[in-house]
Amino acid sequence: MDVIARAWSKAVRTALPGPWRPGLVVRELVGALLIGGLAAPIEVVSGTGLALPMSVGAALLFLVRRGLPATALVLTALAGGVGGGTLPLLVCVGWSVGARVRRVGVLAGSFVAGWVLMTLFGVVKDAGQVPVELIVGFSLGGYLLLAVLPALWARYRAQRRALTDALRERNEQLVREHAMIAHQARLRERHRIAQDMHDSLGHQLALISVHTGALEVDRTLTDRQREAVGVLRLAAVAAMRELREVVGVLHDESTALPPGPAPGPGSPSVAGAGSVGTGGVDGIEGLVDSSRAAGTPVSLLRDGERRPLAASAGHAAYRVVQEALTNAHKHAPGAPITVALRYEPDALVVEVVNPAAPEPVGVRAGGATPAVVSGGQGLTGLRERARLVGGMVHAGPTPGAGFRLAAVLPYRGAEGAGAQGVDAGSAAGPEAGTANGVADRASNGAADWAVDAGAGGVPGAAKRRSPVIGCAVGGVAVLLAVIGLLVWGMIGFVRAAEDSTVKRSLYDSTELGTPEAEVRRQLPRGSDFFLRNLEGSGPTPPAGSDCVRFLSDDNGGTAWGEDAVVRFCFKDGVLVEKQSYRVKQ
Repeated sequence: MDVIARAWSKAVRTALPGPWRPGLVVRELVGALLIGGLAAPIEVVSGTGLALPMSVGAALLFLVRRGLPATALVLTALAGGVGGGTLPLLVCVGWSVGARVRRVGVLAGSFVAGWVLMTLFGVVKDAGQVPVELIVGFSLGGYLLLAVLPALWARYRAQRRALTDALRERNEQLVREHAMIAHQARLRERHRIAQDMHDSLGHQLALISVHTGALEVDRTLTDRQREAVGVLRLAAVAAMRELREVVGVLHDESTALPPGPAPGPGSPSVAGAGSVGTGGVDGIEGLVDSSRAAGTPVSLLRDGERRPLAASAGHAAYRVVQEALTNAHKHAPGAPITVALRYEPDALVVEVVNPAAPEPVGVRAGGATPAVVSGGQGLTGLRERARLVGGMVHAGPTPGAGFRLAAVLPYRGAEGAGAQGVDAGSAAGPEAGTANGVADRASNGAADWAVDAGAGGVPGAAKRRSPVIGCAVGGVAVLLAVIGLLVWGMIGFVRAAEDSTVKRSLYDSTELGTPEAEVRRQLPRGSDFFLRNLEGSGPTPPAGSDCVRFLSDDNGGTAWGEDAVVRFCFKDGVLVEKQSYRVKQ
């Protein structure tokens, strides 16, 4: 019993899918009553005697058309072949099939099966009374008008609604992506600013600290001058500490997203950060000269044939040397530094090596050993810069308690990285320029997608025709088919009328006593559609005779609502009587 109950519950849910809101319940019940009420009088007029079954069946099929549209269509068409009571229902069911059935095979199969059953039952019911051509023509024409045409319109509406919903969802998604991309651009710009501030200002402050440290041990200075230099050095150290804190704040706010590509030399990020030099390989010599001017022995070595680098790779090399010199000044002041640029066959190797410091800074500074300021962001930023151009960075101590920083930067790693920087022409600054540029690209993508979707396509796919074109072509095809079928039906109607009409000349030339076979050979074959109402009409025929009746083309003197009829009666194989008379229609 449980199995039967579950099966019944599943069948009911399939046939009557919810949710059944109060408005939907009222609408469906009113529609079922209206369709059932229309079926009864139509069946009474048709004279089939199936008014009650057709009315109940039409109401039930109306209710299940939402859950079982294809089944309801086939059953409605079958009932339409028996009687005309379900013809109003055929419009509703055709609409439901077009709107709800998505599979083309099921859609086409249900319509074809419905028409075949409708035509087959119509032929069986009216066989011998109505010409088959007339039945087929009118059944197909009516089926196309009442079922197929509403289905095409419903399918167009459904596709248009689906397309509109997809466009709305896509637009909302693009708005969200627009906001996210702008946010990402701001965070990336924060990271660039923080990195450039760390590299450029940190390097300059380190040089200031080295210069002041050297002045403190100068014996030519007086105590007051040495005290002022010490204050200057402590101010530089404090400024470096505050810079590290600011850089840390900027960096922490941008760590949620990976930093963007390193900007090329001369970009707003670099220029705005106050970097010195060209920012490329050519600017490394200026960094070396600045360190030498601070009293630190720095040697620059070049090896191999110089080869051109991408702008982003050259800038990364500049930043590697700058960071290495800054760290050497902070952690090993006074130690000699060696900067080497080796042009290998496939990459530029940048190496900066320094030994341990000859003596602590505190000794030269009069016993005060200020803490070394380190934000921990320099090497991380260098590794990210090298990664973006396809290279790598290695940093670590040397056997002599020194330190070595080396980077491998390929010549053709990521030439396009610098092209993804900020818009230098943005009047609102680098941060706004990046956000606006990315947002504009997102908006352009949305417009392109909308053009594709408006043509019936999807993002990234080839454009397809709009659904309105397909539905319009289908509607025109249905109308042309209906017109053709009506013309064909009218031709069959005229031919059936001709087959049921005897010319006056034939009637006059036919003489009594003519063999029956000869007379029948000259008579038309007749059609029950026109002649069935003539049975038993006219004067009383001769006893024992077999009579046939036809319409006559002699309508002279015929009143409105009357037909001219001729009758031929045969007995014992010969014509024994012929009559011409009028009957009311």
